Amino acid sequence: MSGPAFSPVDTLCVNAVRTLAMDAVQQANSGHPGAPMGLAPVGCVLFNRVLNYDPAAPLWPNRDRFVLSNGHASMLLYSLLHLTGVQGDGKRKPVTLDEIKKFRQLNSVTPGHPEHHLTSGVETTTGPLGQGIGNAVGMAIAQKWIAATYSKPGFEDVFAHRVYAVCGDGCLMEGVASEACSLAGHLKLDNLTLIYDDNSITIDGRTSLAFTEDVPARFAAYGWNVLKVADGNDLPAIAAAIENAKATTGRPTIICLKTLIGYGAPHKQDTDHAHGEPLGEDEIAGAKKNYGWTYDKFVVPPEVYEQFKAGIGARGKAAHDAWDKKFAEYATAHPDAAAQVKHIFDGTLPDGWEKSLPTFPADAKGMATRDSSGKVLNAVAKAIPWVVGGSADLAKSNKSRLTFDGAGDFQAGSYGGRNVHFGVREHAMGAIVNGMALSGLRSYAAGFLIFSDYGRAAIRLGSIIEVSPLYLFTHDSIGVGEDGPTHQPIEQIASLRAIPGLIVIRPADASEVSEAYRVALTETEHPVILALTRQALPTLDRTKFGPASGLAKGGYVLKDFGEPGASATGGPDLILIGTGSEVPLCVEAGEKLAGEGVKVRVVSLPCWELFEKQDQAYRDSVLPPVVTKRVCVEMGSTFGWERYAGAGGAIVGMTTFGASAPLKDLLKFFGFTADAVYQAAKKQLAGSGAGTPTKGTPKDTTPQ
Repeated sequence: MSGPAFSPVDTLCVNAVRTLAMDAVQQANSGHPGAPMGLAPVGCVLFNRVLNYDPAAPLWPNRDRFVLSNGHASMLLYSLLHLTGVQGDGKRKPVTLDEIKKFRQLNSVTPGHPEHHLTSGVETTTGPLGQGIGNAVGMAIAQKWIAATYSKPGFEDVFAHRVYAVCGDGCLMEGVASEACSLAGHLKLDNLTLIYDDNSITIDGRTSLAFTEDVPARFAAYGWNVLKVADGNDLPAIAAAIENAKATTGRPTIICLKTLIGYGAPHKQDTDHAHGEPLGEDEIAGAKKNYGWTYDKFVVPPEVYEQFKAGIGARGKAAHDAWDKKFAEYATAHPDAAAQVKHIFDGTLPDGWEKSLPTFPADAKGMATRDSSGKVLNAVAKAIPWVVGGSADLAKSNKSRLTFDGAGDFQAGSYGGRNVHFGVREHAMGAIVNGMALSGLRSYAAGFLIFSDYGRAAIRLGSIIEVSPLYLFTHDSIGVGEDGPTHQPIEQIASLRAIPGLIVIRPADASEVSEAYRVALTETEHPVILALTRQALPTLDRTKFGPASGLAKGGYVLKDFGEPGASATGGPDLILIGTGSEVPLCVEAGEKLAGEGVKVRVVSLPCWELFEKQDQAYRDSVLPPVVTKRVCVEMGSTFGWERYAGAGGAIVGMTTFGASAPLKDLLKFFGFTADAVYQAAKKQLAGSGAGTPTKGTPKDTTPQ
């Protein structure tokens, strides 16, 4: 590693990070000072000696990424962002000294765990342990893909950034880290360096209580380059290990860094005292004395700022300026590729991409929405070359594979492939596609809806981060059939709808699927889930039904049967509301009721979140409040449907788990037929059908 030898000023920088962490945690009377104190040396080496990063331009595309997976050590990151002078990026604010003084306080940019949408320089939101490792793997995948796709002779260094992540014992205990690191080893992601803070402590006490595995051997088995640094305060040894990692090809690297939690604090190291709570004024004074620190609280010596300015500041600016010049040359030599890359950097889509969205003719037999999704996915992926993703081992079943010529598989040695094989790793898949999305790719992940439970933490984090990967979840109901209750989602859609910011769409036919992709690919701040069927659904004739473009508003009038406005209410007598595979049941029941002279409105409500974003006037135009006779139909939990059924309406849904049987038997048994919807509607019209339950109780789920 080039640069001057380490000096007393470097030690002063390390101690500045430590004292800022102690002071901030103490003032907040909340937080974790121990990990930042132990990690301060490696943090200073990384930021001031290693990272290819321009503090004046924190969104520079070719910057190295730094991920703090053990997000409880947030004061390490905040101190470094402040000392290096990372500027605001337009949307997010910089970490000033005043913000450090407001650590963990309302409306600060220094919350308890790093949050990407708040703080400039924070590459991803971390806190739940192990998630950051998955994000870092996703960032490394994205870099490899971008480099393989867009690098040209003479311009290899244009797409050459690296990813560094710091983690602790807790991260490595979490299953998501095992999944992600296993895949990273398989993919030989040599642009990824993981620094393991081996301090032998967690909140509950010594790691020996529950964690005695041989971590280096584990990572060697994954196929990683394993390095050890015996003293976390040894700046030259840390620098040498990172240099080794950068020089290693064909393997990601883990640096096992032996640190002492709360280094320098005069307390017993066999407790968690320095990890999970403030030190107290006496111990802070003792620690500062050990460091030889003579400055007041929250005071940073000017030579510390100068050291970072002369280090990462000068180096980063020079690298950024050189890159700008090189990219301008690249754009002149390769304008088409440069235009695509700019879209990736800016988070935009190519002009006219929507023309690729297929249209589907009316078809009474129709197709499963998983099949129409596969057709739409392949069409839009041709038009948007940075649509990259894959499935957790079920691509053939969920139709998520890109099959056009040149799509290829993303594998070690062929990083330009667009089909990522995540293996049976749903949790890591979610964390990885978050990292890919943070790097500008239009990433997607696929699986069965029931297994969204395995990836829920990552899906939730994606919503907090404010990124927009696309999830293609198929086998969305008891329509799975013979696989039975373990594979039949019941509560999953309701629980996913409960995640703030997450957009859940359950399209009713192929035309709605196409429109769902239009919504998903233009979304930039929220993850989107498509819940798709295994069974065929008729493709509606849109000359007779409302246009599928109504999906963009979450819900729309699909059909008014009978003369509108003829009833006493000035609207329909009854509203049938459905999603997905149950919309055709509502249509069939509506036709039958209309034949009896009933004025019936059928509403397709594929996305609650989008519908609730519409103004009250629009929502009332679709669901007039005066029309209280309603039947809501969805082959899942009834939880939450009260908001649309109203106090007197009926809900045809699931109140139990499913059962193992052929599809037709299940639908008849659980009451998901047009006749069952018709009967529920008749009870509504008679004034006796509020809250109509489905057939089946927790003890009565075996088809007869």
